[in-house]
Amino acid sequence: MSKKVLMALTSHAELDGTGERTGYTVPEAARPWQVFRDAGVDVDFVSVEGGEPPHEGVDEDDPVEREFLDLERERLRSTPKASEVDPSRYDAIFFVGGHGTMWDFPDATALARAAVDIYERGGVVASVCHGPSALVNAKLSDGSYLVDGKRFNSFTNEEEAAVKRDDVVPFLLQSRLEDRGARWEGGRAFGEYAIADGRLVSGQNPASAAKTARLVVDELS
Repeated sequence: MSKKVLMALTSHAELDGTGERTGYTVPEAARPWQVFRDAGVDVDFVSVEGGEPPHEGVDEDDPVEREFLDLERERLRSTPKASEVDPSRYDAIFFVGGHGTMWDFPDATALARAAVDIYERGGVVASVCHGPSALVNAKLSDGSYLVDGKRFNSFTNEEEAAVKRDDVVPFLLQSRLEDRGARWEGGRAFGEYAIADGRLVSGQNPASAAKTARLVVDELS
């Protein structure tokens, strides 16, 4: 039986207070999508509000990104919202990053419940870059934060300052994860860095997206 992964996308389209557009970061979806397809893992999509999620960061000259947007065009136009998805159908959930996630992922309770359900059934919970914002409020059945005591990773405070968005985002993701008890660790700024602590997998930035997905495949197999 093939494994199934649910890729979760933000529905938030603006960097609040700036007028700038945002959304999910295309390479952070396209690279894992390619890894999962090559490994024979089935992929479905979900977004916070359903419909067509906004995106950013696309490189029109990148063949993987072009293929992703072309082949998945119809499914990306009509994603289900989180409350319409049955998490018991999935072996893993993968939270795609992008600055939009910082506004809607933390309070997306249906996504957090899906992550906890999958994790407590023995599945894999993965995220990359700003995707871990979905887990800052996710609690296990015993009331503890899902990330508490786990080796974990995300877009760093240093990287946020480097892209001049540390005063734009509603909170600093690394700091919030540390507040939740994560044993946060990272690599050099904007370099590839991803880790797995059991069935919790996390990657630091767009350059880490493919490696994060490969670690998910390793856990699934």
